[in-house]
Amino acid sequence: MKSYILKKYGNPDVLKIANCPEPVPGSEEIRVKIEKIGLNYAEVQSRKGLYGWAPKLPYTLGMEAFGYVDMIGESVNSRKVGERVIVGCQYGTYAEKIVIPERQALSPMISFSDDENSAFAVNYLTAWVALMKVARLKSNDTVLVHAAAGGVGTAAVQIAKNFGCNVIGTASKNEKIEMLNNLGIDMAINYLHEDFEEVIKHKMNNNGVDVVLEVVGGDVFKKSMKLLNPFGRTVVAGFASLNLKKMNPISWVNTWKDIPRAKVADLAESSTGLLATHLGYLLNSESLLSEVWDELVTFTIKHGIKPIIGHRFEFNDLSKAHELMESRNSYGKIIISLPTAL
Repeated sequence: MKSYILKKYGNPDVLKIANCPEPVPGSEEIRVKIEKIGLNYAEVQSRKGLYGWAPKLPYTLGMEAFGYVDMIGESVNSRKVGERVIVGCQYGTYAEKIVIPERQALSPMISFSDDENSAFAVNYLTAWVALMKVARLKSNDTVLVHAAAGGVGTAAVQIAKNFGCNVIGTASKNEKIEMLNNLGIDMAINYLHEDFEEVIKHKMNNNGVDVVLEVVGGDVFKKSMKLLNPFGRTVVAGFASLNLKKMNPISWVNTWKDIPRAKVADLAESSTGLLATHLGYLLNSESLLSEVWDELVTFTIKHGIKPIIGHRFEFNDLSKAHELMESRNSYGKIIISLPTAL
C-alpha cells in the first residue's frame, strides 16, 4: 500500500511516498479504500511541525477523504463492504487505505459528486460549528469572514448567506473577489489593496459587525476585535499566520504577539466575546458528531449548497498541492485523486 509518511518537518518536498503494510481493522473499526482526499490548511501546519494536535513523527497526514469500505471488524453493524463513505479523522488519509473507528465514517451526500463529498466534511463542519453552535448566529447578524475564498471561508459564506445574514468577506486576489461575488456575498474586500477595517467602518456608517470568523491571527485578529458591535462575538477557528521557526528566537516573539487573545476587562467594557472551536472533540463523541452532522446535512440539502472545488491534483503530485495551498494562491477546496478500482 502506498502512503505519504511524514518523517521530518519541513517544506512540501518532505512529503514522500512509501510502501507500507495494509492496515487491518479492529473489531469496531472499518477499512476504507480512499478515492479522493480533501486538503486542509491544518495539514500544511502539521507538515511544518506547527499543529498542536498532531501525533509524534513518523505518521501519515490527512484529515478527510472519500472512498468505499473494503473491510469491516467483527463488531461493526452500521457499515458494509462496498459502501461509500466520507472519512473524517485527525490524521492518516494521505494513503491508499485507512482504518478508522466506525463512528468516524459519515454517509455521503447523494446529490454530490465524489469530489464534492471529499470537500465537505472538515470545512463545512468547522464553519457550521463556529457559526451556528459557538457564535449562535442570528438571521439578522452581520458576519465578517476572513480568508473567505478558502475552504472554510466559502463554507461559512454559504451558510451565513443562506441563514439570512449580511456577509462580508476578505480575500487577497481579484479572482477570489469575483468568486465571492458569484456566491452572493454582500461585501468582498481585497485586503491587499484596502484596509478592511476602514472599508467596513465607512460602508457600514461607522457600525461594526456582529460575528467574526477568524482563521488568520495577528493584526487581522486585532482589527477584527475593534469592529465588533456590542454583544458581538469573534470565533477563532484557525491560525494561518503562524510561522514559528524553532531555531529563530525572533519568530518566537512574533508568534507570541500574533496569537489571538484578549483581556477580559476589554471584553467586559465592550460587551463582546472571544470564542474558539476545534473539530477534534467531535471525533471523540459519536452523539455530538451525529447531531451536528445531521443539522449540517439538513441545512445543506434545504438550501442546495455545494462545496467550491478550486483545484485538482493526482496522488503523486500531493507535494505540489501543498505548495499551492501554502502560497495562498488557491481558492475553494483542493482535491487529490487516487487510482480507483472496485
